[in-house]
Amino acid sequence: HHTSKRIFERLRDEHGFTGGITIVKDYVAGVQQRAQEMFVPLVHPPGHAQADFGEAVAFIGGVEQKIHYFAFDLAHSDANFVVAYPAETTEAFCDGHVQAFAFFGALAEPGKAGVPQSILYDNTKIAVAKILGDGKRQRTRVFTELQSHYLFQDRFGRPAKGNDKGKVEGLVGYARRNFMVPVPVFADFAALNADLADRCRKRMSEVLRGETETIGVRLQRDLAAFRQPLPQPYDACEKIGTRVSSLSLVRYRLNDYSVPTSYGHAQVLVRGYVHEVVISCGTEIIARHARSYEREDFVFDPLHYLALIERKINALDQAAPLAAWKLPDEFATLRRLLEGRMGKP
Repeated sequence: HHTSKRIFERLRDEHGFTGGITIVKDYVAGVQQRAQEMFVPLVHPPGHAQADFGEAVAFIGGVEQKIHYFAFDLAHSDANFVVAYPAETTEAFCDGHVQAFAFFGALAEPGKAGVPQSILYDNTKIAVAKILGDGKRQRTRVFTELQSHYLFQDRFGRPAKGNDKGKVEGLVGYARRNFMVPVPVFADFAALNADLADRCRKRMSEVLRGETETIGVRLQRDLAAFRQPLPQPYDACEKIGTRVSSLSLVRYRLNDYSVPTSYGHAQVLVRGYVHEVVISCGTEIIARHARSYEREDFVFDPLHYLALIERKINALDQAAPLAAWKLPDEFATLRRLLEGRMGKP
């Protein structure tokens, strides 16, 4: 882009302009002012929400890491809910809704918990598979499931038009400035999210600029306008069908998780939750693991391999699933006694 000074220089050098630079500066300033977009103040009826993700830095379990927080705002009352995750994933997006509905449901009158009539989003790929030529959105399968479960109307802002969802855009910034400064330090995500929920509850007593009532008082009108009742929580996970490898491992999101060796080469269903990976074969759950957000990680349960090691005893000392298994000293003593009795050097 040309600056006013550069425009003046080119007019003078290339076109023989004899006026002063002030004339050029005033003209450019006027053009820029007229080009700025203007907005109409909006009114927000009760019962509608906006949702988005933000990013911040936190120390979780002593490790500094980027966190992704789901921000959920009720535009009429300015009541909000914020919950943090290790990554902005499909399951975090769905779990954020589940947690938000539960949070506001606990603030409703007994038996009156519900769901917002509509929720406004940006065009996140988690919810929108494609924007069609006529502007309509083709929803993703998971978002369609979530919407069908809770029966709220979805609305989407125009691409690159943050003012369409100014309330939640403001909440994302507010949460970063007020909830994430100084850098949060917590033992785990559960502790961090308990603190965030407490901060959201405390904010209910505030009276915002231009209002005469507290957020909490205005929230009651939002809650009264929700669709009722609140359904049972949606199963907020990503589901993937795959096959167990010859090493009794199942790959999910670039990481490998163990299952009992008796299920080698079987077809299984992986359900990826925010903090857990659950693996099923048919109707039976065969493995549960804490979820890893590393890349090319191996997550073993040593018990899954014991039956195979009984038959392949020579693999005992080099078995990767057992390498990090911390057993009491008595087991090492027992092994030495057994090996001595069997005459093994």
